[in-house]
Amino acid sequence: MNETANNAYSRSPGNKYEVSQKIKAPPAPPDSPNRKNPVSSAVNMKRQVGLLSGIAIIVGTMIGSGIFVTPGSLLRRAGSVPASLIVWAACAILCIMGALSYAELGTMIPLSGGEHAYFMVAFADLHPFWGPLPAFMFDWLTVVLMKPSSLAALSLSSAEYIVASFKSNDLSLEEECESPYLDICRKCLAAVCIGIICFVNCYSVKLATRVQVSFTVAKLAAIAVIVAGGAYMLSLGHTQHLTQGFGSGTTTVGGIASAFYSGLFAYDGWNNLNFVTEELKDPFRNLPRAIISGIPIVATAYLLINIAYLSVISPEHLAVTNTAAVDFGRSLLGVAAFLMPLSVVMSTFGAANGSQFTAGRICYVASRDGHLVDALSYVHVKRLTPTPALLFNATLGFFMMLSGDIIALIDFFSFTAWIFYGCAMLALLVMRWTKRSLSRPYKVPIILPIIVLLSSIYLIIAPVAADPRPEFLYAIGFILLGLTIYVPFVYYKVELKWMRPITRVIQLILEVAPTSSPEIFQESS
Repeated sequence: MNETANNAYSRSPGNKYEVSQKIKAPPAPPDSPNRKNPVSSAVNMKRQVGLLSGIAIIVGTMIGSGIFVTPGSLLRRAGSVPASLIVWAACAILCIMGALSYAELGTMIPLSGGEHAYFMVAFADLHPFWGPLPAFMFDWLTVVLMKPSSLAALSLSSAEYIVASFKSNDLSLEEECESPYLDICRKCLAAVCIGIICFVNCYSVKLATRVQVSFTVAKLAAIAVIVAGGAYMLSLGHTQHLTQGFGSGTTTVGGIASAFYSGLFAYDGWNNLNFVTEELKDPFRNLPRAIISGIPIVATAYLLINIAYLSVISPEHLAVTNTAAVDFGRSLLGVAAFLMPLSVVMSTFGAANGSQFTAGRICYVASRDGHLVDALSYVHVKRLTPTPALLFNATLGFFMMLSGDIIALIDFFSFTAWIFYGCAMLALLVMRWTKRSLSRPYKVPIILPIIVLLSSIYLIIAPVAADPRPEFLYAIGFILLGLTIYVPFVYYKVELKWMRPITRVIQLILEVAPTSSPEIFQESS
């Protein structure tokens, strides 16, 4: 990990990051791979993601396994049907406010990498040590744990429902999956899922986005079946589960936060388009449009799905099941009940594909800015995909999948994600004061990032205060481990000499090369 020649931010004599009017990469040092490989100046990722693909990335990554497994836990934590529906709607509003704030960040700083780029511009010039630290911690936790764990969880969910589609309707998925042979089968299917997704994303950006669009259409069709079935049952008068009062709904600070955790996990992915801004066609227009179009689609679908569930499944049963879609299909579709597990497979596979797509870009940008090894910032010379970064994410996801203990990783993911969402809102507010000259093609009302920031503080503190769990200690442990890496390799730029021959081998085997930095216009005249 050394200071890469492809840094997308210019440095002033005081070693501070500044956003100039036109950002260009500084000259490569004599021993840089860029000096040795003449193709590097011509290798860069292209803008191939259009508005439809952008909406598909948002919708496809948000609608994954969450809506099929978390309604029960949210209902249980909320304590009543009306309270659970209010939480679902509140989660949607919170995500929309956060996404609109991210739209300003993404159009103001049109670089891939999401929070990494925003933290670098907002904080890196405030202090030579502490300034770049938030961006590095985001890179570290996201690349090493959050994205691989998300890929593993989604792949395992796909595998579980593939197995469920071949089973009888008399036994629950949890009961039948206790067999060690089925567990091995599930992990093998999850490994195949990871392999296919990795191949698709390494092969072609267009293929990956087409897969995303196709599975997004398929999962929306499956959701339409659920909603239509629920509407049919409601038309027959099955409204008794929806007319229940609030009853003894949760009123504790920790209980409300826990209910929001269940809902927000299902909504997670609303910011994924910001990770691929450099590949988005006309990002100043398409990024806000995709956000404004995509998230309301998901929010509407989630509310209708929950109402459809409750038209068939009792609240008491829904509160204790993690396979609501399967239970819905068994109660309503009869011999066609196998369609529900297959629809969940399509949904989770599409979400895993979107997660892998964005994870590769986070790793690629973090490496390009010197926060990870340089080889992870290289792209394939012909296919223009970040192959090393994608393979790295898939490898970590594969090993996490083998452990099978995904629940703890999901809890850690949700807790850590809202730390960074809050930091992104803080970065936006800081730049409103320190970067007033930056061009803002889209400007969000200042009250929205403030609300999201306060909400993130509540979501971080309330669960820890109400119910301290090991996952929070894991978060602290990974942060401390990240600091031990940041000080020598990022701040002091200690270079590992033995990485050079490894990098050359990677270049030869994968046919990858360093990229040129993007040029963007930032300051208004």
